[in-house]
Amino acid sequence: MAHNLSIEVDADGVALITWDMPGRSMNVLDDSSMPEFAAAVEQVIGDPKIKGAVVTSAKPAFIAGGNLERLEYLMSVDAPEAERMRLALAEVMQIQTFTRRLEVGGKPFVAAINGSALGGGFELCLACHHRIAADDPGLRVGLPEAKIGLLPGAGGTQRTLRMLGAAKALPLLLEGRTMAAAEALKLGLIDKVVPQAELIRTAKQWVLSAGPENVVKPWDKPGFVPPGPDPRSAAGANEFSVLHAQQRRRSLGNYPALDAIERLAYDGWLVPMDTALRLEARHFAKTMTSPVARAMVRTQFTNLQKANKLARRPKSVPAREFTKIGVLGGGMMGAAIAHVAAQAGIEVVLIDRDQAAAERGREHTRKQNASAVAKGRMKQEDLDKLLARIEATTDYERLRGAQLVVEAVYEDREIKAEVTRRAEAVLGPDAIFATNTSTLPITGLSEASVRPERFIGMHFFSPVERMALVEVIVTKTTGDEALACAMDFVKRIRKTPIVVNDSRGFYTSRVFRTYLDEGTTMLVEGVNPALIENAGRLIGMPVPPLALSDEVALDLLYKVDLQNTKDLGLEAYPNTPPHQLIADLVLREERIGRKSGKGFYDYPEGGGKQFWPGLAKLAPRAAQQPDIEELKLRLLVIQALDAARCIEEKVIGDPADADVGSLLGWGFSPWTGGPLSYIDMMGVRNFVDTCDRLARLHGDRFKPNAQLRKMAERGERFYPATPWAAAA
Repeated sequence: MAHNLSIEVDADGVALITWDMPGRSMNVLDDSSMPEFAAAVEQVIGDPKIKGAVVTSAKPAFIAGGNLERLEYLMSVDAPEAERMRLALAEVMQIQTFTRRLEVGGKPFVAAINGSALGGGFELCLACHHRIAADDPGLRVGLPEAKIGLLPGAGGTQRTLRMLGAAKALPLLLEGRTMAAAEALKLGLIDKVVPQAELIRTAKQWVLSAGPENVVKPWDKPGFVPPGPDPRSAAGANEFSVLHAQQRRRSLGNYPALDAIERLAYDGWLVPMDTALRLEARHFAKTMTSPVARAMVRTQFTNLQKANKLARRPKSVPAREFTKIGVLGGGMMGAAIAHVAAQAGIEVVLIDRDQAAAERGREHTRKQNASAVAKGRMKQEDLDKLLARIEATTDYERLRGAQLVVEAVYEDREIKAEVTRRAEAVLGPDAIFATNTSTLPITGLSEASVRPERFIGMHFFSPVERMALVEVIVTKTTGDEALACAMDFVKRIRKTPIVVNDSRGFYTSRVFRTYLDEGTTMLVEGVNPALIENAGRLIGMPVPPLALSDEVALDLLYKVDLQNTKDLGLEAYPNTPPHQLIADLVLREERIGRKSGKGFYDYPEGGGKQFWPGLAKLAPRAAQQPDIEELKLRLLVIQALDAARCIEEKVIGDPADADVGSLLGWGFSPWTGGPLSYIDMMGVRNFVDTCDRLARLHGDRFKPNAQLRKMAERGERFYPATPWAAAA
């Protein structure tokens, strides 16, 4: 008896196969559901009374895809690579077997796509003879495997190639792009879009009307040739060369899955479908067992999911609901926080020093949504309702009844202390006070609070609307209620929280700064700035270090250095050559970054940028330039090393949070899975040896910390492998 799906055959002989896995919010392809679906396919094909089948879901989504938990489990097994590949191949071949059987069994199958169908779920749809989707604006279909270092392994590469041709299929596969039903319909990946209420009826009608020609796919007919030129021809070679160049321009060779997808598109064009599917399964197994795929799946799926499920939230504290919050400061950051809170349906009191400033903060929400209204993506009445949730005022009395106040005023201790006292004077006993800062230690700011146990840090990232991460920063006096409340709020506004212990620079700002400083250090050493920037690009950072320093603002970096020296003293925070170069640029050259049009780069009014010619005098170039691989290594290692120090110093308690924070916070090279995953990828022993070599060549900042040395001696890693005996 099936537990994960049901089969009902109506009076017309049409079977309705409905996926509805118990205890899960979404259907997945796993060891329990796949055999049941395979049996259902055989029942439909083997029963002469059944004319065909409609496949749908009783859940809001169709099928989410393969079981990534199982895949990650196989990836982390401490077993020989050949054995891990064998296990991975068996997993994907199981799906290929029943989807191919469905495809060639001689009975019509229709996918009635009632909600999102992604990855393996959409591959099942592609195997069906017809695809009908519900007209739901939230519905998405696609093959996003490339985004987590994998490739479609259940026929996705080969069916899209044969349906669309390489020129259209490869961009979808390589980008891992998901799309709405209307776009999939236009491309030809979906055959029809109908109202939700008509979905099953329309699908059944197609089964009854389908003739023999409808149950044989084009690629199973004699003489079939995929769309587009033969890759062996001049036109085909040119097409594939252009597609490969476009892929490498974006990926820079860091993602094995993308090269495998291209290889499959080329080879798959030349061979019959069944051979192409075997090639796909083998490439999937090989890619899945690669260190890049393992790290990306672990961080971008498992660890991210844990963070979004609030794994670090104190379990003893009841969930907090939010109907009203306060935001202090209507500047860029405060206005954006007010906007995302209002979008989440929360009433917001936005306070600034005068009414005009508060109104400007509220106006930010109107400007952010003006384009959507103009293009018809948002109704004016919905924008009016959104604006109505934000009250712009100077009156702190309006904070009464707020469950949470987020302070986002100017980075000045005295100003922050003043607004803290004024807000706490009217807040109820259960309210939480959160300070948004990227530079000032939370412990010092909490001294202005009369209830430090309810005082916490919340470090938002700019632009708030697009940046998914929030660092939740706790001091030694922060209580569990404050932590739980802050995390509940982050989840409510659809952000991802990581928990960080208070320290200078916290986690993200501290480690991120090492990337900027190393780039500036290279410049001081005489490295050609173009070489430095290319090294940053080649390791997969979203912006190279010198350009990113300009974006952050050189005067801000200078002010942070000044404050750190003032607070810690020159012995603890010396004026290093890169810091002195930043000071010279700001004070002597009046070059403060992109916002002024002058930094490491010049930014002409007409657009574009080029290196400031004066850099050659400020930092003369060495006659002998280093190897680009050494520069890439330095930029990666310095960040990974400081992340490891943060673990040892208990700045951040969980490697998972550290890796998620690095990807969402400053875009640390995604192919690595994060700085600690990168250390595991290198091997801790190899990483420590590399640090020692770099320390001898470039300075003590590369010296590995004590915990790393102990881990190397013991053969440990940040993410221990699953013992093979347990896996077997």
